[in-house]
Parts: sequence; structure tokens; C-alpha cells
Amino acid sequence: MVAALTGLQPSCVSKYSNPVTLGLDTFGDVLSDNAGKPVSHPETIRGLVEHAVLADQVGLDFFGIGEHHTFDMPLSAPDLVLAAIAARTSRIRLGSAVTVLSSDDPVRVFQRYSTLHSLSNGRAEVILGRGSSTESFPLFGFDLADYEELFEEKVDLFARLLTEEPVTWSGRLRAPLVNADVVPHTAGGPIPTWIGVGGSPKSVIRAATYGMSLMLAIIGGPAERFAPFADLFREAQRRLEQPAKPIGVHSPGHIADTDQEAYEQLVPHYLEVLTRIGRQRGWRPPTADQLRHEIEHGSWYVGSPETVAPKIVKALRTLGTERFDLKYGLAGVPHDAVMRNIELYGTKVAPLVREMLADES
Repeated sequence: MVAALTGLQPSCVSKYSNPVTLGLDTFGDVLSDNAGKPVSHPETIRGLVEHAVLADQVGLDFFGIGEHHTFDMPLSAPDLVLAAIAARTSRIRLGSAVTVLSSDDPVRVFQRYSTLHSLSNGRAEVILGRGSSTESFPLFGFDLADYEELFEEKVDLFARLLTEEPVTWSGRLRAPLVNADVVPHTAGGPIPTWIGVGGSPKSVIRAATYGMSLMLAIIGGPAERFAPFADLFREAQRRLEQPAKPIGVHSPGHIADTDQEAYEQLVPHYLEVLTRIGRQRGWRPPTADQLRHEIEHGSWYVGSPETVAPKIVKALRTLGTERFDLKYGLAGVPHDAVMRNIELYGTKVAPLVREMLADES
């Protein structure tokens, strides 16, 4: 089935007709105070609660925290922070962006997020990923040689847990379950679950096979290069006779009152962070021109609300997707700039996006 589906030719999606969801994602980057001094890990974590409260107040639909285990991104337990956010908010949906399922236990992930679902009165979501950052594998004693198989097995188990029926399951890399009733039950249907995809057709088909939604992580290059993945997902759902599930886009960005202000607030931290990551992964050091190119032609959404909103609309229309999550914040960005970014995204960008899409329907 995978081989047959991966050979599909993409259709061209040009008309947007679905209700739009606009969210925020963060990796919990250590930001700076307004004097340029990095804040502590406790301040970083407490700050995320304030970011989410503001996102709720300005009308955004989703707030997600991605799991990381590094000094610059110390959000190793996103579900705990999301629980604190749930107690301070009433409307905004809350979830992972992403949970590295390969190095976690599906039973514990289900239990934590079903608990969050109860605490938040049904507002929890899960985005599952294999982990493009692999620091969690040695931390928790997993072999990177099992990278693919770990995710395959654990997604299969997680999908069964979502039924909230007793589970009997066995695999090679985890102890089996026999008629296990995993609690708590949500009492409101399965937790909305997404699979994050950064470039693997196999992962696209996996999401369709398990009846999960698809989150496209587009962090470079034009959004339209992911159109074949969106088309593949829709066709896979059709052939597998699965109910249609939404497709989302996750991309980085930063919004300020003017294009120049947004660029100047972001560029020094972009260069510093990407240089540091590049040393770890063997990349060439980035340049300011590269950021300019990504802003103008790629998948970095940086500028004023009047600049960013049409670019989001173009991506949604091109891919035929119904959700856009802006990944905000880079290590070192000042607190006030981050808060203004959230405010403008909710009060200016979101209304513009919805207005432009309504005009097209």
C-alpha cells in the first residue's frame, strides 16, 4: 500500500474552503530580558504560561510546546507547563509541538495528555514526531539504530490506546500489553492526534493509515514544495477509506509593527542560534542574506501584520490546509518583542487572514 500511494502524482490545490485554525508553537527557547540578558530556566518556563494566557486573550486557537532537552530549549516536560496553562485559560486548545514518541512510552504519553484533556475540559491535542533533534534518545537509553522501528511500533500502540478500550499488543522494542485498560478515559472521544512530518512520504501515509491528522513542519524553502505531501495524504485517506482529517502547517516567524523592526529583532538571534545548531549537525554558518531569502521566498513568516497575513493565506491556499501554527521565539529574542509578536498575531494577523480567506470563498 505504501509503495502504491507514494507514486501518486500531486493535484494542484488552489482554492481554500475550510475554516481556519491559527495557532502558536514554541520550543521553549531561553529568551532575554529587555536588557539583553538571558533569563533563567525557571523564568523561561513561567514565561511560557504568560505567553499562552496572552494568546488566549487575543483570540488565537492553539498553543503548542515542543519537547526539547537542551540548555537553550529546556522544555523537557511540556505537558506539565500545559497543565499550568490550562488552569489560567478557558478557550485556547493546548498541545505538544511535538512529543518525541520514539523516546517516550506511549502509555505514559496517553495518560499525561488524557489527564490534560480532563483538566482543560477537552482542549488537549497531541502532535507526535520521530524527533529531528535526537538528544532524547541517549538520555532515555534508546538506540538511534532503532530510530524508524521505535516510532513505527509506538505509533501503532498509541493509536490503539486512543480507542480507550482494553489493549492487547506486542512489539519487539517494548513489553507487551494484555487486556490493559489504560486510564484516565477522556469521556469525550479520542484526543485529537497529529503526526508531524518534515519530509517523509512514509510518515504521511502512516498518519492516514491510523486516522490521525497531518502536521507539515515547513522550516525552509517555499511552502508549495510540500503540496505533494498534502495531496498524498488526501488520496491515502480516500484509498484507505478513512474519514478526512485536517492538515496543518508549522513554520517559524516573527511579527512586529514594521517589516524592518521584525527583521532587526530576529536576525542576530537567527544567526547565533543557527550557527550553534549548524556546528552540531554539520551545516554551514547561516548568513543574513539567507534569512532575507527565506522571508521573501521561503517559509519564514517575518514582518508586519500586513506582510505576514498574505503570506500565510498563500501557504494555506496553495496546500489546501486548514491550520497554520506560527513557531515563535528564538534564544535571545527580548521578552517584550515576543509579547508584541503574540499580540499582533492575534489582533492583527489572524483577523486579516480570516478576512482574506472569507473573500475567496
